[in-house]
Amino acid sequence: MAENTVVLLRAHSRHAPWNARGLAAHATALVDAAGMRPTNASARATPSARAVRFYVAHGLLDHPVGRGTAATYHYRHLLQLLAIKIRQREGQTLDSIRTELTGATGDVLEKKVAQSLAPALQSGIDQAVQHDDAPAVSWRRVVVADGIELHIRDDSLAARGETPAAMREAVRAALGREDVR
Repeated sequence: MAENTVVLLRAHSRHAPWNARGLAAHATALVDAAGMRPTNASARATPSARAVRFYVAHGLLDHPVGRGTAATYHYRHLLQLLAIKIRQREGQTLDSIRTELTGATGDVLEKKVAQSLAPALQSGIDQAVQHDDAPAVSWRRVVVADGIELHIRDDSLAARGETPAAMREAVRAALGREDVR
């Protein structure tokens, strides 16, 4: 069973390389799909491109290949970011995570991450996390306000249940304008 989850996790390497934003989005989708409950405010925050660069600067993530807007992140970076977010959601500090990740081989890191993400990996989330350029059957348009709409691919997890309506309301709230509602 553990070997199966490692194989499923390795399948995500086909999406590499990523830019910082793409890496953060991919990691967020996997950790959220695993249903891991955050224990503190920093763990609740989904990783952003800024967070990825912060982790690199503080020695939690390996340096990317290239610099600036040409910087690319690969499978090992995904494993490291997933490990960081998983351990944060378990209540660990960045210092303790850095100590734990220092010198961790790819195999050890991969096994730990696969074990933590087993529910998401076995539920087929690897099929739902795709590049934006992957062909889609159809898209759902969700009108937020005049001139503002969300586009949600019908085969994504976000298209299920009440999620589109919740996203519409979240965007409206983020706009913070009564005339938009």
